[in-house]
Amino acid sequence: MRLYGSPSYPRFTRTPLALAVTGGMAFAGLAHADVQVTNEEVASGVESEEATLTVTQVVGGIEHPWAVAWLPDERMLITARPGRLYLVDGDEVTEVGNLPKIDTDEDQLTAPEGGNQGGLLDVVVHPDYENNGWIYFTYSSPGDDDSVMGDDEYGTGTALARARLSDDGSELTDLETIYAQVPRTAPGRHYGSRIVFPGDGSVMFSIGDRGIRYPSQDLTDPGGSIIRLHEDGGAFEGNPFIEAEPGNLRPEIFSYGHRNNQGLALHPETGELWAIDHGPSGGGEQLYVAEAGSNHGWPQVSFGREYDTDEFIGIGEVAPGVKPPVHVWEDTLAPSGLTFYTGDEFPGWQGNLFIGALYAERLHRVVLDGEAIAHEEILLENELGRIRDVRQGPDGLLYVLTDESDGGLYRIEPEA
Repeated sequence: MRLYGSPSYPRFTRTPLALAVTGGMAFAGLAHADVQVTNEEVASGVESEEATLTVTQVVGGIEHPWAVAWLPDERMLITARPGRLYLVDGDEVTEVGNLPKIDTDEDQLTAPEGGNQGGLLDVVVHPDYENNGWIYFTYSSPGDDDSVMGDDEYGTGTALARARLSDDGSELTDLETIYAQVPRTAPGRHYGSRIVFPGDGSVMFSIGDRGIRYPSQDLTDPGGSIIRLHEDGGAFEGNPFIEAEPGNLRPEIFSYGHRNNQGLALHPETGELWAIDHGPSGGGEQLYVAEAGSNHGWPQVSFGREYDTDEFIGIGEVAPGVKPPVHVWEDTLAPSGLTFYTGDEFPGWQGNLFIGALYAERLHRVVLDGEAIAHEEILLENELGRIRDVRQGPDGLLYVLTDESDGGLYRIEPEA
């Protein structure tokens, strides 16, 4: 097992926010755990309604991992929020260099153990990777002063980039940022950031409301929206607000009224875009189907309360023109990660939707009946920690990432 480290990048300080930037180098001011392949069984005989489960930690020692993706040869890419990308090849772990500049250390304390909700976030391999070699990822991008809304000296935005992996897997090549949110804003939270490929030549990803709410209902601002672009950048033809009155609406917006989508998944049969959204204080987490032009209401329509006063947010739970959710959770989940299970290893899970929960520290298995929840099962509650991502691997098994300072990748499989 090996871990390729890299020199520290200088820390820049700007008032009122502190900015740590990675750009092909890791920021050494944060604790850097020893990332390694472990393949250690951590639980067996875990009973669920459809199977008895075994849970194995595959990789450990990752500082706040955010997403996992597989290359066609079954090597894995894992992002870590402090701005690191790892390539896992058998028993070897390589830290991949040549990342773009990433904001990783704002004065924003809502993330666990302090720090930042931003950093290096989602990663997805292009469906035609074997022919084009593209890897797509999102991150929190620091901008120049003239890209920032308000009086702050600098801000950040969600950015989407793509790159290829060098032959030896040690660095990214052909790196290009194809979208960076403007205007950038402060504070540094609610980046959204999941990526999907609908198969029509477009790429879609989410941007949160950036913690200031109102952009979610402002079609001249990409905050609080799901964005659809061409795979090489530029607004996708057929997006709902192209050439719409009054003429200044953002052509990249697909749907809006979102708070902070950290789970997007395409229905394997219908192709519908399903999304899971964080609610505010007191629950109000929503599962819904996003459509071209759909408004999901935030913050005028809400199912949660103000953090400071406990007052309800918005004008109510319904409004004309707002698409209602499929389901609302009244307790706080802090949902992150969303996937449909289509493998053969768990026949009883076919077509089920899986949702990770950060605050609730559990995995939800959801049985759907059309666009309604017919049944829900809670798995691994308080067993692994904060679940940040859930994905189906190429082996037909389910994998989860835990958002901890010593986080890991875990494999869930039926007990032999």
